Amino acid sequence: MVPGTGRGTYKSRLPACLPAGEMLQPLGAMACALLFRLLPLMALAASSRGSRLGPTSPLRYSRFLDSSNVIFLRWDFDLEAEIITFEVQVRTAGWVGLGVTDRYTNVGGDLVVGGVLPDGNVYFSDQHLVDEDTLGEDSSQDAELQGLTEDAVYTTMRFSRPFRSCDPHDQDIKGATMRVLATYGLDDVPKLDPERIFVKSIFLLQKIHPDEYDVPEDTIIHDLEIADFLVPEEDTTYACTFLPLPIVSKKHHIYKFEPKLMERNETMVHHILLYACGGASVLPTGIGHCYGADPAFSLCSQVIMGWAVGGTSYQFPDETGISIGTPQDPQWIRLEIHYSNFHNLAGVYDSSGIRVYYTEHLRKYDMGVLHLGFLTVPVHFIPPGSESFVSYGLCKTEKFEEMNGAPVPDIQVFGYLLHTHLAGRALEALQYRNGTQLQTICKDDSYDFNLQEARDLQHPVVIKPGDELLVKCHYQTLDRDLVTFGGPSTINEMCLIFLFYYPRNNISSCLGLFDIVHVANELGQEVSDPLEGIMAMNNVEWTPENIKKAERICKETQQLVVIKNIDEVVENTTGWIPEIIPTPRGPCLESSGGKVEPQDKTPAGFRAAPGALLCSGTAAPRHLPFAALLFGQGALSWLLATLSAGV
Repeated sequence: MVPGTGRGTYKSRLPACLPAGEMLQPLGAMACALLFRLLPLMALAASSRGSRLGPTSPLRYSRFLDSSNVIFLRWDFDLEAEIITFEVQVRTAGWVGLGVTDRYTNVGGDLVVGGVLPDGNVYFSDQHLVDEDTLGEDSSQDAELQGLTEDAVYTTMRFSRPFRSCDPHDQDIKGATMRVLATYGLDDVPKLDPERIFVKSIFLLQKIHPDEYDVPEDTIIHDLEIADFLVPEEDTTYACTFLPLPIVSKKHHIYKFEPKLMERNETMVHHILLYACGGASVLPTGIGHCYGADPAFSLCSQVIMGWAVGGTSYQFPDETGISIGTPQDPQWIRLEIHYSNFHNLAGVYDSSGIRVYYTEHLRKYDMGVLHLGFLTVPVHFIPPGSESFVSYGLCKTEKFEEMNGAPVPDIQVFGYLLHTHLAGRALEALQYRNGTQLQTICKDDSYDFNLQEARDLQHPVVIKPGDELLVKCHYQTLDRDLVTFGGPSTINEMCLIFLFYYPRNNISSCLGLFDIVHVANELGQEVSDPLEGIMAMNNVEWTPENIKKAERICKETQQLVVIKNIDEVVENTTGWIPEIIPTPRGPCLESSGGKVEPQDKTPAGFRAAPGALLCSGTAAPRHLPFAALLFGQGALSWLLATLSAGV
């Protein structure tokens, strides 16, 4: 059977029906069969409880969790009810487990375990990893079984759980990168085997599945790619070339883009960016180093599209797109590709780029991208041996109207892309108005360098002229002995967030940086210019106390805010890092299962699967609404009367 098809030849090891107590035993096979036929009707009654996903509801999202395609995951969620539903299908006749875990260790990981015994009974339990080898049952059972089956090929387990339960052993499901933990065994004795434990980073709470967007019938595809570029035998290369956008006789909208990576070069391409060029730019030809000796190859700085490691295609909401074909639109772009050739391979040619999809069916708004964070220069530093070090990048929008050349309408933010390098652990963007913190625009407190994808906001954010925006980046450098400086290489660092918004304006970027001379002096280093300040960071004794002191000084130092527009005009202003009010965690959801009682464990260490009527290995929902219970009671009374009449 192929995952996702629902087709295949089943050879069930399960009996026709499991006993439901002494009352039903005399009814025999006929009773079980009739009751089984009534279950769909009971499910219809249960569906009256609202939009919560039921045992047979289609799940929009899916992914293999291992390189051998043994473990296939489907999932979906109810954002209003804060409930997520998982269905894991594993090529095994043994037990299966699915949960979430921490970035650094699986110990303490949250794992739901289940399987089908040889006699057809099912077992199901909400557990956690006590250590690398041991599973322990949670005192509160917060996962609700929706189905558990086994056929000749797969064991399939479907369950739901709250985003946040009150059980300290359960990890929250958040609008951030989640480390999904999957494991399984070849028999029905749940025992952890390192060779069968898999962890995959997934952004679970995706707003819209790509299939739900409109796809214009007149779509035209155009590739913007580098041409047969010989990748240097160096760790880091930024290759740039200038390309025309599609030539059209009237306005069109680009509504989707995706990476176009050459086979076998995927691991070498770190990111791809497209920058719009203003009409005043005089552009070079050929391919050059983006930030090398020829400054012309760094012209054009307004990002319009971006892809990075782990990302896939991205389609804009139906109301917006990138405008091309009018006098106000860019005619050319700068294609920037960052190569990480860490093995210094020779003779590698590449023709990667970005594929765009465009249409003459226009959307309501033209979209733009606002580039925020800390300016990527060596002034930005992260001390070695840091358990946690925070950097800040300030943006003040008070000069946007002046630099735009016209009034700036409210900026409607609908999506974002986060970017740091290998030391990055978390990023967030916050919004302030009149000195008051309004909200967190976007956040990922479990950032994964290998999963940098464009994401939609669950709710749009409105930025008004005069608002302040703050980017906050967390780093960890416990594995480093030297200071990490801001820069283009993967071993350097960045602190950047790209906000996707409409309607488009002419602002390209709004980035902050602090006075490194002041920071160095406060750390006891005598310096008089920025270069000396940067070099002095290597002379500091980076004790835990000095690391925290440096973090505090950087935060309390006035920042220079550098604003640039599409025509490369630059304006500066200054500002102070505002105080950050932590967002409180929402209320937890009490378990409907309550404490696990000794008599409920079958076999030892597991809570028996809820629901007495289990046919063909499918577990009934743990709790039905009152209407469904009344319906079921009436159905049962009718069944008993029918059987009595037949006797």
